[in-house]
Amino acid sequence: MIDLIKYPVINFKSYRALMVNNQYMFNVDLRLTKPQIKKLIEQYFGVNVISVNTHRPPRKKRLYIQTSPGYKKRYKRVIITLPKNQEIPYIKSLMASNLAAAMQRAQSAQASSSNEA
Repeated sequence: MIDLIKYPVINFKSYRALMVNNQYMFNVDLRLTKPQIKKLIEQYFGVNVISVNTHRPPRKKRLYIQTSPGYKKRYKRVIITLPKNQEIPYIKSLMASNLAAAMQRAQSAQASSSNEA
């Protein structure tokens, strides 16, 4: 059943939601309902879920291939809210390390652009 949770969403918006509201974002299978998602998260990560919000982002085109352009697979994005005293440590550390790497890349790009000018 856990294969229905595809992966955590790791970007600046999800990191801010985690730090401010203790919310985690995941991409999940399109067929899952909110009660199913809540049950999966609670069983797998061992946390209490306060609320589950979902939305389906618009589909995106694939790179154009000669015969047919096609679209990427659809998915459902889930925002899970946890109580303030609970967390999912693996995902929190994963977000922190990716944010640190992104900040380092941004600083090096800024330094290289200022050296060129």
